[in-house]
Amino acid sequence: MSAARRWRPVPALRASACLHCAALALTVWRPHWWPWTLGAVLANHALLAGIGLTPRSSALGSNWTRLPERCGERGQVAITIDDGPDPEVTPQVLQILAQHGARATFFCIGERAARFPELLHDCAVAGHAIENHSYEHPLYFALLGPAALRRQIERTQEVITRLSGMTPRFFRAPAGFRSPLLDPVLERLGLQLASWTRRAFDTVNADADTVLARLTRNLRAGDILLLHDGHAARSRSGEPVVLEVLPRLLETLQRQGLTPITLPEALSAGAPLP
Repeated sequence: MSAARRWRPVPALRASACLHCAALALTVWRPHWWPWTLGAVLANHALLAGIGLTPRSSALGSNWTRLPERCGERGQVAITIDDGPDPEVTPQVLQILAQHGARATFFCIGERAARFPELLHDCAVAGHAIENHSYEHPLYFALLGPAALRRQIERTQEVITRLSGMTPRFFRAPAGFRSPLLDPVLERLGLQLASWTRRAFDTVNADADTVLARLTRNLRAGDILLLHDGHAARSRSGEPVVLEVLPRLLETLQRQGLTPITLPEALSAGAPLP
């Protein structure tokens, strides 16, 4: 496991704590102001919830939405692939990446990793990164308390480390949704939250041209791109759309002189965080 870090609340959480203290004081000092006090507290909670539903926001804690600046200067991008491993799709994704000599970062669901350990081994042997995407990928992940969050993440850390020999250094929240409770858990576990620059919506959009356009429109060095090998939508031919998009994406990167790297490679380059 990565080294634990001391958690320091971000400004938004410090401001929220101050507001709650002020509300408590006003409740004692001016009890008849309670409707306004309650309204302010509820508005604050609504704001924090809205931020948590914004995957690319850094207001609740450190969040990679792009690679560090030095990676951009080197013409590097990151392809990240979520929700696997999948026994049908992941081997074909690995084959496509191998044909193009490209490395990717797989954000794996712990429960699926435990079911298909050979796929984790194949990813690791091929030089790809394997990172943490929670144990069960619950849709209600952002509603979990600290203990449940820690169980989801720690259990996945243990499974991936044991089966692949690689200890995840990054975490991606299911659908990118989270609460203010996540950041201190990640800090204690030594994990960095990572979202994306561009997402393909390839779990709901089966049109390969549209998916590719989402990833490549205004594409530039330093971007973090998101595709899925698990829960992939099916194109008209019946193929998982990622299998149609990934070769074309890699060809586009090559034409533009962009090199895919893994997220841990961005860290090992000694580049400062974005």
